[in-house]
Amino acid sequence: MILGVGGGVAAYKSCELLRLLTESGHQVRVIPTAAALRFVGAPTWSALSGQPVATDVWTDVHEVPHVRLGQRADLVVVAPATADLLARAAHGLADDLLTNTLLTARCPVVFAPAMHTEMWEHPATRDNVALLRGRGALVIEPAVGRLTGADSGKGRLPDPAEIFAVLRRVLTRGGPTAADLAGRRVVVTAGGTREPLDPVRFLGNRSSGKQGYAFARTAVARGARVTLVSANVSLPDPAGVELVRVGTTDQLRRATLAAAGEADAVVMAAAPADFRPASYASDKIKKSASGEPPVLELVTNPDIAAELGATKPPGQVLVAFAAETGDLLSNARAKLIGKRADLIVANQVGVERVFGADANSATVLGADGSVTVLDERSKEQLADDVWDLVLDRLPGPA
Repeated sequence: MILGVGGGVAAYKSCELLRLLTESGHQVRVIPTAAALRFVGAPTWSALSGQPVATDVWTDVHEVPHVRLGQRADLVVVAPATADLLARAAHGLADDLLTNTLLTARCPVVFAPAMHTEMWEHPATRDNVALLRGRGALVIEPAVGRLTGADSGKGRLPDPAEIFAVLRRVLTRGGPTAADLAGRRVVVTAGGTREPLDPVRFLGNRSSGKQGYAFARTAVARGARVTLVSANVSLPDPAGVELVRVGTTDQLRRATLAAAGEADAVVMAAAPADFRPASYASDKIKKSASGEPPVLELVTNPDIAAELGATKPPGQVLVAFAAETGDLLSNARAKLIGKRADLIVANQVGVERVFGADANSATVLGADGSVTVLDERSKEQLADDVWDLVLDRLPGPA
């Protein structure tokens, strides 16, 4: 594997990415640019990787490194990828060892950009990113947050652990289908909504958001532009997503409807509360002198998936979920029809079952009558398997 490092201050974060890659068993050759060595020196990269470090094509020239490194790699990742490096890669320049390697690589190539917001949003950078994506490279959207100095905005290098999660999925799939969702826009919802009773209490559910986040991560790794609508989730932000945080079912509804209009697929993995209090107490509800509990009046929340199903544009694929404790398949079939979904992911849930776990099993029912049984597997693998079903139903190329 090749880890290319561009000349940005975020280069120090790639030391952690390198550690994650080597500790997971990968042999990693680090190829920094000359500018990158101003931030992290060659001895550091060599010590962490156990491999020699060079920036030019003249070192060990008898081994023809400018050709051999790219030919032999099973993955090339560039983190951070600066605006300058993206431009050189997009236009096929080969003025150092890293850009030569990018030209000779025939394996999946992943760029993790990091730069100031103005540079990321400049038309030249956007055109270069589009060129790279059009050639099959995976360019991860940068994160939003603190940049160099006091600046904040979009352009921050995603967390190394989340970049690693994307690379793990790319390596798992590999080959020419690694970015088979390239050009697609998808919306994923995750987590469980909370309906406030008073300033300190709420009605909620046990959803951790892990399955929804797995859908987001795997979609990023397959090249999709992902909007993740996250309800009360305490998980690291997945690399490469546009994250929208919500709390209540109404907020989830509004955010999802706003994002879904231009989406190729919508995956409703969140667990919206079915009911909410009819009224909100502005002060904390106290125990009565008699000890009798208050009567809680509930009203029904809107069915977001059903609303999406009734209004979805032609060609959009809607994936709903049925988390059941009783008759799984009959309840799932009824929901599939009622929500006008294309697919419904049905599974048995309960205390210490599915919610919060790292593995899941499901039966996926299709509106076309198909039935796909997914035995227990990691939530990321299950998400990948469902994305395969979605891809089969998406019309034509993106």
